[in-house]
Amino acid sequence: MSSLTILIVGVFCIGYLCIALESLTKVNKAAIALLMCVLCWTLYMCNPVGYVDLMHPSLGGTELAALNKVSEIIKVHLGDTAETLFFLMGAMTIVEIVDQNGGFNFVRDAMKTKSKRTLMWRIAFMTFILSAILDNLTTSIVMIMVLRKLVQDHKDRIIYASLVIISANSGGAFSPIGDVTTIMLWIGGMITSVGVITEIIIPSLVSMVVPALIMQYSLKGELVAPTPSKGDTAADVFTATQRKIIFFLGVGGLIFVPIFRGLTNLPPFMGILLVLGTLWTVTEIFYRGKHLGADSMSKRVGSLLRRIDMSTILFFLGILMAVSCLAEIGVLTNLGRSLNEVSGGNHYMVTGIIGIVSSIVDNVPLVAGCMGMYPIAEVGDMAVDGIFWQLLAYCAGVGGSMLIIGSAAGVVVMGLEKITFGWYMKHVSWIALVGYLAGMLTYYVEKLIF
Repeated sequence: MSSLTILIVGVFCIGYLCIALESLTKVNKAAIALLMCVLCWTLYMCNPVGYVDLMHPSLGGTELAALNKVSEIIKVHLGDTAETLFFLMGAMTIVEIVDQNGGFNFVRDAMKTKSKRTLMWRIAFMTFILSAILDNLTTSIVMIMVLRKLVQDHKDRIIYASLVIISANSGGAFSPIGDVTTIMLWIGGMITSVGVITEIIIPSLVSMVVPALIMQYSLKGELVAPTPSKGDTAADVFTATQRKIIFFLGVGGLIFVPIFRGLTNLPPFMGILLVLGTLWTVTEIFYRGKHLGADSMSKRVGSLLRRIDMSTILFFLGILMAVSCLAEIGVLTNLGRSLNEVSGGNHYMVTGIIGIVSSIVDNVPLVAGCMGMYPIAEVGDMAVDGIFWQLLAYCAGVGGSMLIIGSAAGVVVMGLEKITFGWYMKHVSWIALVGYLAGMLTYYVEKLIF
């Protein structure tokens, strides 16, 4: 390994460490990711001929050919990254439209019950289903908002909230649109929507049900619901029927995205844009002719577009482009070979370790790195919908539940409900680990039987 390659890897590792320590450095991880991306590619340009010759030897190693190839390489990687980013932006906007216009009131009403344990199972399954359709981060926010309307006791609510984290991560793992990592694998062609749903849904369900069975013993008796609060202005503007239409258009549209891809062979972000355009048009028709105040005007799509979390989008841009640089200098390919040698080709061991690591560090760069390490094979574990890629989708998603900082869902719930790292680690981490291992065992049994 050349000194320049070591320097690029060093920049990536330092940047990754700063991202992992964001709570200590108080520097937004998006800023670090963008700096890391630019520095890695800048260092790459110190020896473009050598790196292009290494990964693309057929060009003959001339400087002009190398420079032209670098431009093509960056455009290809940027195009792949942009597909993921446009998909995420569209999905985030759709969920925001449904939420801000009262569409999720339907979910709240479906949850109402007096029994604590009954509510726990309803919350678990609703979170599991919604996170497969929306995403685990958004679903967690929605379900915490619902819980605040249903559960008054904070001690009980943090138990429910912990199960929301586990259920959201489990539900996102078996869906091609349920988690950023599964979106990446799906768009990258490593998994198909039918393959990942049919083969990962049962292990994912087990990884949610096992922790729920254990945690139900922490809840006894009946609920004391909080005092009802007045609904928001935008929800009051629409009728109950209109809110249900918005809910089913948004959620049903997201379900339709994989179907749209199968019918048209267009990239997934085109399906998202179709749903966004439809939902936008319908809400504008609903608002037409109504006398709206300032609060309601702020809930229209034109205003909601300004609320997209651009720092998250820029973080994904920076981290994915930085990882693509590592792929172009051959580091990920060599790392993949080393992991195979150490594990003896045992992909259950490799992906299992990746899942545990994902509870400590962000799973997006981990999965992006694996996508760069291992090429898609024609047959075997590395083929499309092979054992490795399906396990990677499961482990990277579900593994994040083992620590409260291990997933976006965990971090947002931690902030909303003021759950401490220590409390979660003492009371929930071991339960999440049991569920994680039970799901992996279920997948192994599935493969033995079928």
